[in-house]
Amino acid sequence: MSASAGDREPGTPQDGAKEESGGPACAGESSRHDSVCAGASEIKSRAVVKYSAAPPPASYALLQEKTDLKLPPANWLRENPQLGSAGTTVLGSSSKSKPFSSFGMAYEFIDCIGDDVDVVSDSENIKKLLKIPFSKSHVSMAVHRVGRTLLLDELDIQELFMQSSQTGDWTWLKEFYQRLIDQKWQRKKKSKEHWYQKAILSKFLYYSINGDGAAEPVPDNPHEGEGEAEEYSSSWPTAFTSAAFDTEESNTPKQESVSMDSEFGLGQVTSVPNEQNLPMLFDEVESSQSLRNDFVRNIMWTFEDIHMLVGSNMPIFGGGRYPAVSLRLRDNNKPINILTGIDYWLDNLMCNVPELVMCFHVNGIVQKYEMIKTEDIPHLENSNFSTRVVKDIAQNILSFLKSNCTKEGHTYWLFKASGSDIVKLYDLTTLCEEAEEEKCQNPFTLPVAVLLYRVASNLMLKARQNRKHYGTIRTLLLNCVKLLDEERHPQIVASAHYMLSELFQLDEPPEGDEGESLRGGGSEDSYSDEDREEEEELTEDSDENGSYGSFSSPQDDSKAVAVIRSVGELSVPEKYKSTHQIRPSGAFPVSRDKEERCRHVLSYALKGLKAVDGTIKKESDLPAADPNTPIPLKYEDRSAIGAAEQDMSLLLERATPLPADQKHPSRSGMMAGSWQHRMKLQLFLKASKAYYVLSDAASNLLKYGRALRYIKLSLQCYDAYCSVSGTLHPHVLQFHSQCLSLCGDIQLMLAQNANNRAAYLEEYSYQTKEDQEILHSLHRESSCQAFNMATDLSTDPEYQLFVSSKCYEAAYELVISEALKDQMAQVLKRLGNIRNEMGVFYMNQAAAMQTEKEVKKSVSVAEQEMWKKSFAFFEKGMKDFEAIGDGTNTALLLCNTGRLMRICAQAHCAVPADQSRGEFSPEEALYYNKAIVYYSRAIKSLASRKNHPVVWDSVNWELSTTYFTLATLLQDYAPLSRKAQEQIEREVTEAMMKSLKYCDLQTESARQPLYQYRAATIHHRLASMYHSCFRNQVGDEHSRKQHRSLAELHYGKAVALFLSLKDAPCELLRTLLERVAFAEFTMAGQNSNAAKLKSLTGAVEIMAETRCAFQLIHDELLEIELSEADAARGAPSGLNLQEVMKLIGVFEPSFSFLLLQLIKLLTATKRKPSNKDEELLRTYKSVYSKLLRAEKNAPLLRRLELHIELLRQLTPHTGSDDTQP
Repeated sequence: MSASAGDREPGTPQDGAKEESGGPACAGESSRHDSVCAGASEIKSRAVVKYSAAPPPASYALLQEKTDLKLPPANWLRENPQLGSAGTTVLGSSSKSKPFSSFGMAYEFIDCIGDDVDVVSDSENIKKLLKIPFSKSHVSMAVHRVGRTLLLDELDIQELFMQSSQTGDWTWLKEFYQRLIDQKWQRKKKSKEHWYQKAILSKFLYYSINGDGAAEPVPDNPHEGEGEAEEYSSSWPTAFTSAAFDTEESNTPKQESVSMDSEFGLGQVTSVPNEQNLPMLFDEVESSQSLRNDFVRNIMWTFEDIHMLVGSNMPIFGGGRYPAVSLRLRDNNKPINILTGIDYWLDNLMCNVPELVMCFHVNGIVQKYEMIKTEDIPHLENSNFSTRVVKDIAQNILSFLKSNCTKEGHTYWLFKASGSDIVKLYDLTTLCEEAEEEKCQNPFTLPVAVLLYRVASNLMLKARQNRKHYGTIRTLLLNCVKLLDEERHPQIVASAHYMLSELFQLDEPPEGDEGESLRGGGSEDSYSDEDREEEEELTEDSDENGSYGSFSSPQDDSKAVAVIRSVGELSVPEKYKSTHQIRPSGAFPVSRDKEERCRHVLSYALKGLKAVDGTIKKESDLPAADPNTPIPLKYEDRSAIGAAEQDMSLLLERATPLPADQKHPSRSGMMAGSWQHRMKLQLFLKASKAYYVLSDAASNLLKYGRALRYIKLSLQCYDAYCSVSGTLHPHVLQFHSQCLSLCGDIQLMLAQNANNRAAYLEEYSYQTKEDQEILHSLHRESSCQAFNMATDLSTDPEYQLFVSSKCYEAAYELVISEALKDQMAQVLKRLGNIRNEMGVFYMNQAAAMQTEKEVKKSVSVAEQEMWKKSFAFFEKGMKDFEAIGDGTNTALLLCNTGRLMRICAQAHCAVPADQSRGEFSPEEALYYNKAIVYYSRAIKSLASRKNHPVVWDSVNWELSTTYFTLATLLQDYAPLSRKAQEQIEREVTEAMMKSLKYCDLQTESARQPLYQYRAATIHHRLASMYHSCFRNQVGDEHSRKQHRSLAELHYGKAVALFLSLKDAPCELLRTLLERVAFAEFTMAGQNSNAAKLKSLTGAVEIMAETRCAFQLIHDELLEIELSEADAARGAPSGLNLQEVMKLIGVFEPSFSFLLLQLIKLLTATKRKPSNKDEELLRTYKSVYSKLLRAEKNAPLLRRLELHIELLRQLTPHTGSDDTQP
């Protein structure tokens, strides 16, 4: 056995030891704490002192023989830490075991409760239970369950019934006891002998503490007594010294020590993590002396596989062969019986005392001392018992209790009547509920509820690291709330509901593996007690499990939860097995649905608020409000943005905390600093966060009306929070910034989705009863009007954009003031985005004004105002994005600014009253060039395409379009009144070539066909321009040749690009016909027949290429006819038939003219024609003949088929063997 637990200083833990019964003593026991002795049977016992109020044990005073213990010592009944309180009269306990002693220990060592410990109790109760099979005395104990821990307390029936006449608390139990158990009950008086023995024991202990105050021995033979005393004392080992203790202490582990000023002391609660700021509770419990831990020492005792937290007051002394001994006083005329032996043995095991010193007396006169080792106690004469049997009794009793005391929060009563062999277990909570009297309050209810709460709050410390505790915490808190009356204990009820709300994580969804662990429950003993009746899995009488069911013979067994028919069964090994597993159905409800989690949070927050509101009685000062009446959520069309500027300043007003020294009552009469005040702050903020998450989830589902309603409720909760808060912590202001940002997001989305306004209005107007009740509670503290402007549902998109912008600006101000750098980038990005949206809005307004004007006159003032607003917002947005180094979004805003410049250019287009377009104006050129500058800056901002391909392609396209538009307008509406033709041609060529530069023909993308079409169009336009120059220019032959070659070059490129497109047959046909006309014009300037023949042959070859265009048009017309036949399909083609007819009208005479000229030249030739020439001539004549005979009014398809056939006949002869598409 190890050294004494009691001889340690407070907080010093004790090493373990193993105790065996029987067998010889082992050598060297005093030199080492962990001594294991070989024996017939071994009992494992280990005790660790968790706390000790006693000083290091001093050596006991050896009383002289013949000392008269009936005479009081000088120090009698004076308070001494060695003995505990001054009222100690019985060894090992105070004058009376208190009914809540286990709760005092549980409160102090809350970490042990729930999982680590099986039993918490006074050592006297443990001994009484283990002696049940050997004793005829009655047993009466209250049993409570917390997780897998059982709390055992003495339930002194006689004392309680004496008090019931005054308090009325136990009247129902007294009636039950008298009716079913002991109908002739009367209080038994204790004998004079009892009080005499208590007094003599008390005097002996005080003599042993202070030898100087010892009474004189009874004079018999002075010399004989002196000699005997000297001889006796010489045989005793040297007295134990503090130095030896210090040496032993230095080797003891410290990890389990708990200091005297432990944070788990009474009146405190293990708080949840600091950020939650859970208010301290139990003001009403602190004054309750019965819940104190009054034991001299608290010991963690492991007996075999049973872990017990035990309270002991046994005095421990130094002296003897070991550093600690226990003192006992025995009447020499009365032999030690088995009950006394078990008492002594268990006391020494619990306190790790290796030796017992027995003082024998006769009629109070000291006779002799005897030293007994702890392991020898079970083998004393007349006190022989089996330690294995005691172990079996302990295991059976624990299994019996654990199998039947299954409901957390219930008070169970373990009762055995005097002289009876039957042990019964009753559920007093159920009996109390069945009592008809109004006043049937269970006095254990509050301590049990407080303990459940404290265990839960202690687990919350661990829950952040391991979420498996959540199921247990929830079960504990629900049971705590179920036990308490909200009106009597609102503080605990409100705090429990707040902690329940804290279990639901709103910021992140549960991971897959975490979800599995939560579904598995917190611990094996967690179970759900909400909205269900727990079934008790009690087995019937069997050889294996014993009697768990009702015992039918006695009248009262119908009320018992379980019965042990005979105490002898407890000695049978494993007679009772703890087969009952409390189902883990109370596991924490894991939901991947955010809305469901938030609704749980709001439900608990509302219950907490109701509990707090019930304690505030100043209802008369509040405006009347019915919680069942919906509070209207106003919506209105507010276009007066200027007037709203002042109202929007309220968004930041709530970021300013109230004066720190505020002590005046809140709107509801609540004082700052009170528990109601602290609790409401937490609940308001929790509700606000839940509504925020709901709003965010609704926004992700595109339910913007619902999202706006939730963010309104969130900001109303925050408004109420600010109304009662003295200081606003940075994390609260950060949350406020997030709320404002989300509100801005929602208002922006409402502005962009105006088509669904009716659905959004319906969503916005809906309210649940829970929301109404929360609003009712909020209005007790605040009008909740501060954020109405930001959360109203407007019908004006401009106003919604304005509100969104102001929300972001307010969020930015909060971020700046609190230096929340991690949120700076997000807020600035939102600011830049809303300013871009507003810039686009005003830009579109300006564009709409242009289209609405019937006649384009000078630019109106309204248009210019829209341009200025749009440009200002774009400029601000660019600064926002540049501040966070967001080149991509900066490029987008530069691109939009370029578009604005193009709209400005279009507005300056001069259109006289006759609707004819005038010359390209300098204002148009100015704005187009500004647009080019902004697009070029956007390209520079992006740096390269790989940074953001989509934006790069968009900007690239816009820049190419701007150059193309500028060139087209210069070409089509040349400002000849201001510039020379040559200068205009140079500018057109330059702009066209720059536009061509930004046509990305290589990269495969959705825009590639558009780039190809634009490139083809540019080449076509340039070819047409050079064609025109070649025709109109006279004199400068070099320029004519240059223009001719450039025209040929661009015509060739245009044809090649149009051919690759496959979907621009009209453009291809037009380009080819222009190219034929260019060849005809060239031929007209030639004199020799050979040159003319060559030119005409080339023109026919070009004409033959039109077969491809005609084939494309033919196929498309066929598709149109098929789609018209099948009305369900509709016409997929956008072919311009009028344009086709016009081009055919140009093609036929041109084709006819070429054939006629060729026939004339081939016929008029003077040289003898070759066979090839004759064949060509016949082909041309045949084609020309068919062309002349063709019906002019034939259907278009037939005419196209004829042209395709005629061109096909020419193809082998012209060498242009084009493949058909």
